[in-house]
Amino acid sequence: MKPQDAPAGIYGSGTLMILTLGLGLVGGVALDRLAGVGLEPLGASSSFRLMSEAWGMIDRYYVDRAAVQPEKMTYGAIGGMVDALGDTGHSRFLSPAMVKAVHNLERNKFQGIGAEIQQKAGHLVIVAPMDDSPAQRAGLRPGDIILRVNGREVTGLPLDQVVEEISGPAGTAVTLTILSAASGRTRQVTLVRAAIQIHNVTWRMLPGTEIAHLRIASFNEGVTQDLRQALIEINKNGAAGIILDLRDNPGGLLNEAVNSASQFLKTGDVLLVKDAHGRETSVPVKPGGEATDTPLAVLVDGGTASGAEIMAGALQDPRRGRLVGETTIGTGTVLSEFKLSDGSALLLAIEEWLTPDGHVIWHKGVTPDIVVKLPAEVSPVFPEAERTLTADELHASRDAQLLRALQSLQQPAAKPEGKPL
Repeated sequence: MKPQDAPAGIYGSGTLMILTLGLGLVGGVALDRLAGVGLEPLGASSSFRLMSEAWGMIDRYYVDRAAVQPEKMTYGAIGGMVDALGDTGHSRFLSPAMVKAVHNLERNKFQGIGAEIQQKAGHLVIVAPMDDSPAQRAGLRPGDIILRVNGREVTGLPLDQVVEEISGPAGTAVTLTILSAASGRTRQVTLVRAAIQIHNVTWRMLPGTEIAHLRIASFNEGVTQDLRQALIEINKNGAAGIILDLRDNPGGLLNEAVNSASQFLKTGDVLLVKDAHGRETSVPVKPGGEATDTPLAVLVDGGTASGAEIMAGALQDPRRGRLVGETTIGTGTVLSEFKLSDGSALLLAIEEWLTPDGHVIWHKGVTPDIVVKLPAEVSPVFPEAERTLTADELHASRDAQLLRALQSLQQPAAKPEGKPL
C-alpha cells in the first residue's frame, strides 16, 4: 500500500461518526480493503477460550433473554477489543451498514443532519457541522455536547445506538438537547434531516478588497479538480492574496489532501509517514500548482482535522502561509480497512503522519502562528454567506479569525534588516 493512495483517517479523541440516513457514517474513511481471514495470533487460544466461557455464561444465565442477541454481542466484543488499543477516535469497528455508509461518504452521497460527532468521556460531542447542513443552519458548533435525543438521555450510551436515534430519512425531524461547551448553556434544537449536498470548494472575493476567501469543506473525491478550477478563476480575478479556510474541515481522502496542498507549493514534502518500526517515508509535493506564489493565510480551528491538518502543516512548515485561528483537533494516523467475513470491517491505524519538519500531529494538533479565538456566540463566515455582504457588514460580522487573516494579508511586507545601500 502506498500512503499517497490512502484516504486520510479521523480526527481527535473519541470515535467519530457523521449522522446520516439510518446509520453512523465514520468520517475520514478507510484505506486499503484487506481481508482478515486466518489471522488468529499464535498463543491466543487461552484468550479465545476465556471469551467463549464468558459468552456461554451470558447465554445460559442472563435473565433478560431478549437482550441476548448474538450479532449485537459479537459486534460489542469486537468493538471492545479495538477500543482496548487506546487509539480513540481513529481505529474502530464498522458494522456492514457503516461500511456502506463510509463508501457513500467518499462519493459525497448521504442524508441526515450533517454533523460529525465523537464519544469523549461518555459524552457525545460535535466535532464539526457540515457546510449548508441542517446542523450548521441550527447553529451547532464544534465542542457542543448532545445531552438528549427526542427527550431521551443519551450520555453514556454507545455511540452507534445514539447515531441510530439521531439519524433518519430526509424530511423527518429530530430534537436535540445541546450543551454549549463555550457558554455552558443548554438549549433545544429541532432539525429536519436532509439529503446533504457537499460543495467541497467555494470562494468569493471579500467585499471591498482584492483578497479571495477560498473554502475547502472536506477532502472527498474530486476536491483537487474543484480547487484547481477555483484557483484559475481567482487568478483571472486578479486576487492579491488568498485566505484559505480549513475551519470545520473534517478531512477525507489523503491523496486529495496531498494534491490540494500541492496547489500552493513548488517543492518539498507535504507530509512524512512513519510506520510501526519508526521508518519515515516522505510524500513529496506534486508539481504544477496553480497558486504557488500568491500570498496566503490559512484559517484553522478545533474542527480542523485529518487531511485538513496535513494541509495546514504542509503550508506552515515552509512558511508558505501563516495559520490563523485555534489549535486543530489532532488526528495523526493512516487507517486501513480490514474486511471481516460478514461484511463488517476493522479500521486500524497502521501508520502515523508527521508534518514536513517532523512535527507530531496525533493528539497534539497543529498550533496556529496567530492565535485567535472565535466568540462562543459567533459562527464562522464562509464564502456562500458573503454573496450579499457589503464591506461594512463583513467588518461587523465579528468573525475575528477571518478579519485577522485579512489584516495579515493587507499589512505591508516587513523590510529586511541591514544597512541602507
